[in-house]
Amino acid sequence: MKHNAASYSIKIILKIIWDFVYFPLWWYSEGLLKTLKGVFNFWREQEASLGFSVWLKNIFVPMYGQHDFAGRAISFFIRLVQIIFRGAALLIFIILGLLFLVAYLILPPAVLLAIALQLF
Repeated sequence: MKHNAASYSIKIILKIIWDFVYFPLWWYSEGLLKTLKGVFNFWREQEASLGFSVWLKNIFVPMYGQHDFAGRAISFFIRLVQIIFRGAALLIFIILGLLFLVAYLILPPAVLLAIALQLF
């Protein structure tokens, strides 16, 4: 008589209680690591799509094989402008990722506080 409605009900209730107890531990351990990996991958993909490191690496390389002074000067300033704007865009993505991480860390206490304020 191990397998009946009462034993399964007790197992289900214990599982639900365990999930409520384990949730904060998971949120700030495994969940946080997964979120950090996701934010890091987001930054890496944005950097790759902007090509910031490529522009930075080639700032002194003349464009279109123009090795005279004018070609080098124009290439340098064009790349400098590109680096400034792409760097600003990358900085915005970094700030967005950090804001997401802060929101992730604050969300559970904020929800508990909101529930407590509604109850009391």
